[in-house]
Amino acid sequence: MIDLRSDTVTQPSKAMRMAMANAIVGDDVFKEDPTVIALEKHGAALFGKEAALFCSSGTQTNQIAINVHVQPGGEVICHEESHIYKYEGGGIAKNSGASVRLLPGDRGRIKAEEIKKWINPQSDVHFPLTQLVSLEDTANRGGGAVYEIEELSKISTLCKSLQLPLHLDGARVFNALAVNNQSPKSYGAHYDSISICLSKGLGAPVGSLLLGTEAFIEKARRVRKVFGGGMRQAGIIAAGGLYALENHIDRLIEDHVHASQLARALEGCSYIQTVLPVHTNIVVANLMNESLRDELIKKLMLKGIACMPFGPGMIRMVTHLDITAEQIEFCCKTIESL
Repeated sequence: MIDLRSDTVTQPSKAMRMAMANAIVGDDVFKEDPTVIALEKHGAALFGKEAALFCSSGTQTNQIAINVHVQPGGEVICHEESHIYKYEGGGIAKNSGASVRLLPGDRGRIKAEEIKKWINPQSDVHFPLTQLVSLEDTANRGGGAVYEIEELSKISTLCKSLQLPLHLDGARVFNALAVNNQSPKSYGAHYDSISICLSKGLGAPVGSLLLGTEAFIEKARRVRKVFGGGMRQAGIIAAGGLYALENHIDRLIEDHVHASQLARALEGCSYIQTVLPVHTNIVVANLMNESLRDELIKKLMLKGIACMPFGPGMIRMVTHLDITAEQIEFCCKTIESL
């Protein structure tokens, strides 16, 4: 099976498994796991942040960040299709008691001028206090769209001028960095907190990092415990994440090339209406007849290709390190033959 459902389906490589098997471990709740500490220091240094916290998932790092930044009754500004709002189980309301200001935008991206327009006046008691802006880069629902650095700089400048924290849901941030040619450190300077998934394109089996100041991470560590996220000999899984950061970043561009090939094949098909512009490793296609979506997915499955529904009349394909050039060639030929 050629599994294009998500880049979360990757299998750890033999070398990664060896790194995990040989990891030196300790009790992470006591801050005594040397491999977790090494991963946290490496991740923080990459993005020019003071500290990091290893967690089980990107949803957990996002929800911890929101809980630290926002007081109950406060408001989070984000895109209406953002992962923190749409795919994290209502966690903003349940975990932090916060409201959300949802903004429309271009393929999952919002602009500084729109954010400024919806920051609530502090003097008016009718409105919740705006306490956080959250961006997603790349934007999953936007088909892997990447923020322009100029726009990101405007948003960062606005937030800093208002002392308003800016959080990054960076589930696929290294895919974004492969496109915008920014170093992690210069890119990271725009944000107060950053969530990084290790289990997507980087290929680790589990885990995410939350980055920020030492004071922020100490608060986040307490929230992780309250959320039930304290881990013990976590170095076994942290070793996979550390291996991924050290070995799998540069190869992400291969996934982008493969995604572009899939997009070109889909664009030439009579049953496809449009394909979102491909920036990174996500391909989203809209069918001419949306009622045929599930039939198309079944036909592809019978050919040995797995993809997923992504809304009415929409399918999504995601490339990753377990997909070879030969498999992409087979997928393209199969797509064109249907």
